[in-house]
Amino acid sequence: MKTAKLAKSYRIDNGKHFRLKDYDPADTGHWHSVEQAKEHLEKDIARMADLQAKLYAQDCWSLLLIFQAMDAAGKDGTIKHVMSGVNPEGCQVYSFKVPSATELQHDFLWRTTEHLPERGHIGIFNRSYYEEVLIVRVHPKVLEAENLPPELVTRNIWEERFEDIRSFERHMARNGTVIRKFFLNLSKKEQKLRFLARLDEPEKNWKFSDADIHEREYWDDYQAAFEDMIRHTATRHAPWYIIPADNKWFTHLAVSAAIVETLEELDLSYPKVDAAKRKEIQAARRMLEK
Repeated sequence: MKTAKLAKSYRIDNGKHFRLKDYDPADTGHWHSVEQAKEHLEKDIARMADLQAKLYAQDCWSLLLIFQAMDAAGKDGTIKHVMSGVNPEGCQVYSFKVPSATELQHDFLWRTTEHLPERGHIGIFNRSYYEEVLIVRVHPKVLEAENLPPELVTRNIWEERFEDIRSFERHMARNGTVIRKFFLNLSKKEQKLRFLARLDEPEKNWKFSDADIHEREYWDDYQAAFEDMIRHTATRHAPWYIIPADNKWFTHLAVSAAIVETLEELDLSYPKVDAAKRKEIQAARRMLEK
């Protein structure tokens, strides 16, 4: 079984009719063997490493991977496992927490824009500017802290932010940044089990936070915000992938399949050497052989 077509079933290019309830967090497609999935994940990781080397050498395209999810959905673990084979020199991960005082003095895209990947690189955002239509929407007091002019905070603010995000991503796509966005779709039941594991297993105690339990009270609000976000920002040049997250082994496989597919679509290759460069190489060889 190959993973080539795996990601397509979870890809959203147009969110007009998107409904989150149509996607099962526990889905594993036709994959029922963890061992088989791990075997193919290893192949995808190796393939990704080869493609990343060509991406870096070609120095033309850049790739931005965005991960959004509820707490305990496995963003950190997915990034760790899926990207384990790439060269760190050509890959950077940024985790966006609570905005600083300086960041709040700028527009909502400012703090992430300065971390966009340069050509030849893969950039990974663990949370992103999409927090501005998620946590900020669920908790209105967060929006108040942004100190926007009152006349700009209208009932249309979320539609306006969706429009800004679509325009921003279209601009990036037109300038060579390929964007792929992943929503790790975790069930409320599985989140509870993972939170309990953080309490029961000493080596996971450090992951526990009172804030996680508090945010769980807003589960339905977040699900509605995620659905609206995907519905308004899924585009052909910056699609969303609704990745089932209840089974970590399948989450890793589906994400890796999407990344490999994306890189393969770029038709990457090592730069060809022209005649002048070949002469330099021949001259260098003669000098080294003397």
